[in-house]
Amino acid sequence: MNLTGTIESAEKQFKQILEDFFISVYNEKPLSSHGIDHHRRVWNYAKDLIRLIPLMNKNQIIRLPSEAIIACYLHDIGMAIDHGPIHGKHSRDLCKTFFVENKIPENNWIDVLEAIENHDNKDYISNSTRNDLLSVLSVADDLDAFGITGIFRYSEIYLAREIGFEKIGYMIRENARKRYDNFIKAFGSFDELIAKHWERYYLLDMFFTKYNDQLPLYHFGTNQPTGFCGVVEIISNIMKTNLRIEDFYTEPKRHTSESLILWYLTELKKELSVF
Repeated sequence: MNLTGTIESAEKQFKQILEDFFISVYNEKPLSSHGIDHHRRVWNYAKDLIRLIPLMNKNQIIRLPSEAIIACYLHDIGMAIDHGPIHGKHSRDLCKTFFVENKIPENNWIDVLEAIENHDNKDYISNSTRNDLLSVLSVADDLDAFGITGIFRYSEIYLAREIGFEKIGYMIRENARKRYDNFIKAFGSFDELIAKHWERYYLLDMFFTKYNDQLPLYHFGTNQPTGFCGVVEIISNIMKTNLRIEDFYTEPKRHTSESLILWYLTELKKELSVF
């Protein structure tokens, strides 16, 4: 069976039961940026990456797509328990529950469990040796942190971790740079792929550069969000009211008349609709 066939076979075998399990565990309201749609996008990115890796042998061609789809769909499910950096361990434990419920022998999927637990190591220390599964999962997850969607994803998770407005722009830029460097290290020889995601990384980086520039003169909590800081304030308000981001980008003019925020919500709708 060729690689495309094994990817399709992995989806046929695992995709529906993975989605059913994820939805049964994860409540979208507290952290919608890391819900089922995030995991679907990560799997889509992973499929592109798998096709670029020089697979060594027939066994790797057969196993990697199945390993990757499980890892992609369950890597952040632990955020149902803990939004912090240790969510990978909770995700690993929930993946073991998934194996039990579906009568899948855990011992055959140790690499999946380890990749899930270590995927959020953004210092990439443990990723230094060749590990195709961890590389695919880590980079696919990183790619979903860029672009318009990345602005929402980063803002929501950092605010959920109670990081203040005055810090998140600087922390996001530093974290995103590490993610982009990891992407280049793993897939830097693929010019078309690099060009596509450079634009998305650059958009995110420039957004938070301008956020940081606006920050000294911006006053949060005035009920008149404006500009780059206003976008993040809108996201904060969504979290406080337990509304969905879809409620805002579907009818953005009901929530704001500010031009940059309207631009952001319109572009977010376009980007999310691709998936």
